Amino acid sequence: MKFGTKAIHAGVAPDPSTGAIMTPIYQTSTYVQSSPGEHKGYEYSRTHNPTRTALQENLAALENGKHGICFSSGLGAIDAVIKLFNPGDEIISTNDLYGGTYRLFTKVFERYGIKFHFVPMGDAEAVVPYINSNTKMIWVETPTNPMMNIIDLKAMAKVAKDHKLLLAVDNTFASPYIQNPLDFGADIVMHSVTKYLGGHSDVVMGALVVNDDELAKQLTFIQNACGATPGPQDCFLVLRGIKTLHLRMERHSQNGKTIAAYLKNHPKVEKVYWPGFEDHPNHEIAKQQMRDFGGMISFTLVGNKLEDAKKVMESFHLFSLAESLGGVESLCGHPATMTHASIPKEEREKVGLVDSLIRLSVGVEDAEDLKNDLANALAKI
Repeated sequence: MKFGTKAIHAGVAPDPSTGAIMTPIYQTSTYVQSSPGEHKGYEYSRTHNPTRTALQENLAALENGKHGICFSSGLGAIDAVIKLFNPGDEIISTNDLYGGTYRLFTKVFERYGIKFHFVPMGDAEAVVPYINSNTKMIWVETPTNPMMNIIDLKAMAKVAKDHKLLLAVDNTFASPYIQNPLDFGADIVMHSVTKYLGGHSDVVMGALVVNDDELAKQLTFIQNACGATPGPQDCFLVLRGIKTLHLRMERHSQNGKTIAAYLKNHPKVEKVYWPGFEDHPNHEIAKQQMRDFGGMISFTLVGNKLEDAKKVMESFHLFSLAESLGGVESLCGHPATMTHASIPKEEREKVGLVDSLIRLSVGVEDAEDLKNDLANALAKI
């Protein structure tokens, strides 16, 4: 099936008891057994739930994988990945990444003896000097949050394979519509389902997709043993959201292109970070591994003043100032004080995350209205 067909049909079927076309919300904690150990595949809803099963199968299909595993948040999914490792193990991560991931790595798992190296990954070979006998995994975001850096998945997969390492990719910013890391050799794909997959700012959820049966077995054990599982209502909402994922991503990408071009030509804007520009670093790699360039954009202001960034964001009407991204409505955020506040200032600024940087999640509204909103807000500084 092509992507749009998979989004609507993969993993789901009419309810066998009623013919309901939508997957039912199995709002139950437990399941009756005919005899101890004899049941219909479900015992307890932390372990399995039919609504969650349908979503997991759908997500696996969208990422061209075999196994989908859902969690109660994106960080719950990342937490499960790091629990594959032991004290003394080392992980190499991109140095530009979601602040919550950085916080989980440094404030939680470093306490348990896992060591993290944060490395620029514009060139995949840059990670090689950090690989030693303790290294177990490479952690990648592409595009990165919030600097929109592009990491070559095929090249990074070769490095990982050559050194017998796992490659995990946070695919949240691209979504499965734009990019499928497993196709380029990744072992684990992670999503904050909260974002584009849910798409309507009404669910918090995370997911992992893998091909390897043994890896899936380990991760589903952690999912059940540690218990960070989503409820059936949320799974239902995500299944509903995914049915329009291809339509939404087309519009997000179309609007993203329009807004990025507008910002690039604005006299009060210093830099615009969007991988669709031909002069964007690794643009050619983006063209090879992405089907489009999405609706995530970051930009900085001339003069780099924090007060100017605040004034712009306070003046928006359509771009709502809020955490998160990927909903149908446009959002703006200030990474330095919001999503990436847990990263020390000196570390943020090494990757270009300065005080005036504003991150946009361009929604599916009319692009002209969004341009006018930007024009009015920028006129206030």
